[in-house]
Amino acid sequence: MLRIDAPAKINLALHVTGRRADGYHLIQSLVVFAELGDGIAVQQADRDGFVLEGPEAAALSTEAASGNLVVRARDGLRDAARRSGRELPPVEIRLDKQLPVASGIGGGSADAAATLKALCRLWDYDPGSETLSTLALNLGADVPMCLDGRPLIARGIGEKLEPVELGFTLDLVIVNPRIGVSTPDVFSRLASRENPPLPEPEGLGDRQHFIDWLKHTRNDLERPAKSVAPAISECLSALGSEGADFVRMSGSGASCFGVFASTEAAQAAVEHLRHAKPGWFVAATRTMTTA
Repeated sequence: MLRIDAPAKINLALHVTGRRADGYHLIQSLVVFAELGDGIAVQQADRDGFVLEGPEAAALSTEAASGNLVVRARDGLRDAARRSGRELPPVEIRLDKQLPVASGIGGGSADAAATLKALCRLWDYDPGSETLSTLALNLGADVPMCLDGRPLIARGIGEKLEPVELGFTLDLVIVNPRIGVSTPDVFSRLASRENPPLPEPEGLGDRQHFIDWLKHTRNDLERPAKSVAPAISECLSALGSEGADFVRMSGSGASCFGVFASTEAAQAAVEHLRHAKPGWFVAATRTMTTA
């Protein structure tokens, strides 16, 4: 069985800068990936299978498997192979769901990206970077950046990727009030779709300088997401009260993150928050500097 991680995607900044004629929003987002994430395991089988497991699997148990991004990634990759004249054999996929669902940290997108990587290895199939990128984008705007899996700036609708070299890791605490937030609903509540662009990144080699720069950036989805899920404000406040150097909502919510001074400080915050908010998802993690 081949196993691969599906790291959580954290939008440190997310600027909405316009909207295309087809309705897709244009963004500029600084994205990092965390050690925390789901897991994908694949193995050859007599027939296709999809198994959900892990502490967050129950949230997906009532949905049709055919709609899961993992299954759609498998089917899309197989269709691409078929168009090139190759038939790919059945496979069993196991999704170890560790991240809350619909939470703004790219769980489904990361799962899809990890599935594409794992199946290409298992099947010894290389569709080519262009085909793989197109397939990823067809699965969702966040899938290409999850396929890349390293610090980057995403532009366009999420498909134009520019690697960013961070010279340090960040200790994070991620909290989610276990409220699913609809991304289309959040975008529909944007007061403005024409907002200032992401400023040129600064402090990429110095943690404190970088955090100071982050304070001059935004997540333009945070305010509309709060109108959908007011508990987001409580999450941000709780992280700040635990001593985070910087707090923000990730993606379209409702997950929020706090940047802490050390691993020990992050873990202490987790222990306190889990006691104070037993119904929340709370986890400490660190960012990764490479894929």
